[in-house]
Amino acid sequence: MAEQRFRKKTNIEPIQQDSTGKLPPRDTELEEVVLGALMLEKDAYMNVCDILTPDSFYDPKNAKIYDAISTLGFNQRPIDMMTVTEQLRKNGELENIGGAVHIAELTGRVYSAANIEFHAKIIAQKHLARRLIAFASNIERDAFDESNDVDDLLQAAEGKLFEISQTHLKREVTQIDPVLNLAIEQIQTAANVESGLSGLQTGYTGLDKMTSGWQNSDLIIIAARPAMGKTAFVLSMAKNMAVDYNTPIAIFTLEMANVQLVKRLISNVADLEGEKIKSGKLTEEEWDRLNERLRSVYSAPLYLDETPGLSITELRTKARRLVREHGVKLIMIDYLQLMTASGMKLGSREQEVSTISRSLKALAKELNIPIIALSQLNRSTETREDKRPILSDLRESGAIEQDADMVCFIHRPEYYTKSTEDGEGNSIKGLAELIIAKHRSGAVGDVKLRFVSKFARFDNWDEGYQMMQETFEEVGQVHKLESKMNSESHGSGFSFPGSDAFGSSMPDIMPGPGESPVPF
Repeated sequence: MAEQRFRKKTNIEPIQQDSTGKLPPRDTELEEVVLGALMLEKDAYMNVCDILTPDSFYDPKNAKIYDAISTLGFNQRPIDMMTVTEQLRKNGELENIGGAVHIAELTGRVYSAANIEFHAKIIAQKHLARRLIAFASNIERDAFDESNDVDDLLQAAEGKLFEISQTHLKREVTQIDPVLNLAIEQIQTAANVESGLSGLQTGYTGLDKMTSGWQNSDLIIIAARPAMGKTAFVLSMAKNMAVDYNTPIAIFTLEMANVQLVKRLISNVADLEGEKIKSGKLTEEEWDRLNERLRSVYSAPLYLDETPGLSITELRTKARRLVREHGVKLIMIDYLQLMTASGMKLGSREQEVSTISRSLKALAKELNIPIIALSQLNRSTETREDKRPILSDLRESGAIEQDADMVCFIHRPEYYTKSTEDGEGNSIKGLAELIIAKHRSGAVGDVKLRFVSKFARFDNWDEGYQMMQETFEEVGQVHKLESKMNSESHGSGFSFPGSDAFGSSMPDIMPGPGESPVPF
């Protein structure tokens, strides 16, 4: 078989001073020691091949020698003084690096490759410092040029800095013992938690039971067609977590302004219809209710960001700061397809979305928190008789499905059937199904939720309560039903739906006049 050539194009930095007269970070003597050790120890290359590239070497001669060593290593050929010399001759670089005599000198300077990995990391760090210096110098030069658009410069800078940071990320191999200890510790912690969940509690009992709460380092995709209530769901969940459980949450809303999002939150919390919130035409009782219920929202650990066209680099910077300064435990993004990979040269929108989803998963692992990203679905669901979404409906990129630890769909049968009952006569009024279609570390299945459209809120599904609500609507006014109960409470045998026949999960107190029958 013909020998494969592994020739990585090198971009060797010239040896030159910067504008302050300083030389870039370098250690050419250490570079020569590493090269000599690589030619002495047959297995040394395997210890440094994922740390160093030819670009890592400051001296161009050393870069060319390591390029020859990399070619031999890639082709699984022996690496020693003679084979490296021959490879340099094939590359046409032998005389440029000082000939065979220089190769012999390199091997004569070292006696052991014992510390080669440590030395290689020093060389890699100095290379990273040079890249950052060059990056800053280029940004400074371009910023002085007034013909450049500042927004374009920012996007290019974000992309380049992200590229540098990604190439630097390395994870060491870990022996299983410390990982086992960490797993046992997490199991013990979960056992001591009153809720019995190992992750973050969402307030939706069926969902929490199936997932054990949102798990750290997971990327969760929540997708749906328009009008299914994606934003309403994450906002309802954020309210549950930040207000009810005091869990610090950050929401990046790329489609909606912060004040619009907060108005929807007010409708959710105060049981006020969206139109009333917009018009401000509230009764005295409604103003009192709003003021009373918003007390719990003030000072809640809920952080909002409305940056349009948010880039993955900017998200990463902001997310790190939120975790460090505010202890944020969960990040929500509304929605993924509105994000950008600014500054990166990508061939298509599909590649851009793939880069974004992959970066979100990497960010979740880095920060060790769950990240929830909303996503759109394509129109395939509209053309099928069964409108329930499936994984192939994810829009623009199959990488979303691959990168996600969990993929959930929101489906409301009532929206498509225009009926309040299914084929078997069961009520589907307000029914919203959270379909867990992919779950890397757990079960898949459906979770029933109740969508209260006028308040843009998702609640736990409770069939007994649902039937009571329908009865209230038939009577027309809650206070009329309450009056009927009071007048017939002696000897009439009257009972409202859900008392005994529908179990003990019903509320003990009926809503009073002017109050919504939807519980908060």
